[in-house]
Amino acid sequence: MDTERRSDAPPYHGESAHALWHVSDHDGIPSFEPRVSATSIRKEPLVWAIDTRHLPLFWFPRDCPRGTFWADSTTTTADVDVFLSGQRALRVQAIEKTWLGRVRDGRVHAYRMPEVTFEPDPLVGGYWTSRVAVKPLESVAIDDLLTRHAEAGIELRIVPTIWPLWDRVTASTLAFSGIRLRNAGPRSISDEPGRERTRY
Repeated sequence: MDTERRSDAPPYHGESAHALWHVSDHDGIPSFEPRVSATSIRKEPLVWAIDTRHLPLFWFPRDCPRGTFWADSTTTTADVDVFLSGQRALRVQAIEKTWLGRVRDGRVHAYRMPEVTFEPDPLVGGYWTSRVAVKPLESVAIDDLLTRHAEAGIELRIVPTIWPLWDRVTASTLAFSGIRLRNAGPRSISDEPGRERTRY
């Protein structure tokens, strides 16, 4: 999973108050039990949650590969111009065009979690963990995902294949997070070897 602390993403339009969320494709989950995440370097059973600021990272069907990026204090003006259309406060979330229909028709469920047993993950900014089972306080359906991006002022960038963009982003001074990139389309022969990673 992630190996260093992420710089916080910029706020988005309509962002609600701080809360912790667990996002799933499934509705009606009564309780979340600690488990070992296949993509985490922490090999202990945990319940994972994301805070409101970073919730848009999960405005996608679970298996959708996406690369997300934004500027932080170390990002150069040149990279802001190239990747963020000159807008330092812009957030971009990129998906492959083969996933557009599934994102357009998708619905996920955000479970608001009680914070009492959660602590900030020491490695991954925006993520929180609990070592004990958690019963959610409520479940909120999140649909119309394309409109949600537009209303939040988060650019949803559609690309034929994510790898050329992702390789440039991860070599830049941007903050970035790649999720489910193992589900992305295959690289072409001309693509450089890449990996799913996050810079904080």
